[in-house]
Amino acid sequence: MGFLLSLFFGFVPMFVFAGVLYWLDRYEKEPKILLVGAFIWGAVVAAGVAFVVNTLLGVGVYFFTGSEAAAEIATGSLVAPPVEETLKGLAVLLVFLFFRREFDSVLDGIVYAGITALGFAATENTYYIYQYGFLDGGYEGLLWLVFVRVILVGWQHPFYTAFIGIGLATARLNRKIWIQALAVCAGWGIAMAAHSVHNTLASLLSGLGGLALGTMLDWSGWFFMFLVILWAISRVQQRIRKYLLSEVENGLISKAQYRVACSALSQGPLRFKGLLSGRYHETRRFYQLCAELAHKKFQLERFGNEGHNLQIIEQTRVELARLAPRAIST
Repeated sequence: MGFLLSLFFGFVPMFVFAGVLYWLDRYEKEPKILLVGAFIWGAVVAAGVAFVVNTLLGVGVYFFTGSEAAAEIATGSLVAPPVEETLKGLAVLLVFLFFRREFDSVLDGIVYAGITALGFAATENTYYIYQYGFLDGGYEGLLWLVFVRVILVGWQHPFYTAFIGIGLATARLNRKIWIQALAVCAGWGIAMAAHSVHNTLASLLSGLGGLALGTMLDWSGWFFMFLVILWAISRVQQRIRKYLLSEVENGLISKAQYRVACSALSQGPLRFKGLLSGRYHETRRFYQLCAELAHKKFQLERFGNEGHNLQIIEQTRVELARLAPRAIST
């Protein structure tokens, strides 16, 4: 029962957190199959390989120092951050390389990185809650570890890895090689540094005072990333406003549909209305395509016909014209 509870509290809260990230991607939802794949990569590949590598390198440090404390600190501060962030970042890199059509904004980078990291956190949390919670302290210890791993530090892994997503997204949206290289390296470096700082402080701080200070620092980082996400959402909204305006002028979409496409707050009630009227799928798909069209027109302007942008734009316009009469706008 202890293991089943650990598995439940390890994974279910991370599913909820993943749902929050998915919800925050307001205008152009990423393909669910890619998000599920990213979560599984984090939970299985990244977490599994990291456990093996961290353990072997930790044993190596102990072999040379003869100190368990030194091995624990070195593993947490120097080994785990580069190993874990590299393994999590690989999933985002694979999307960046093989599914560039779905990698359109900084927000996309944050979402893919965050979902991957939540998969990693789910497996890690299950291990910690069972090994150091239930086995060491029974059900009381289990509940305490749930509180620490889910409530106090639940968003830490997505926070670290989000910087890798931001770096790759910045590289995706720039043509200069030096900016691309700098962005990717900076994102990876900041992710490792933030991870290392957290682990180091966790090993040095003790007592309720240390826990409170660590929590305050962690939550400050989350708040900063939330502000970055709000900025990224606003950038997507600005892009939609700019690049869809001409589609109103040429009659592809109506003024009412344009206003809805530019307002994430308006789309939720309309989708519910569509659910009641039998037009949910057409309405959801229509406004998804509006955002995709805006992204592709931006990419055409900046990068030319990279990835067949012209063909994608024309195909999107054809589908929008088909869906427009059925898409709810009021």
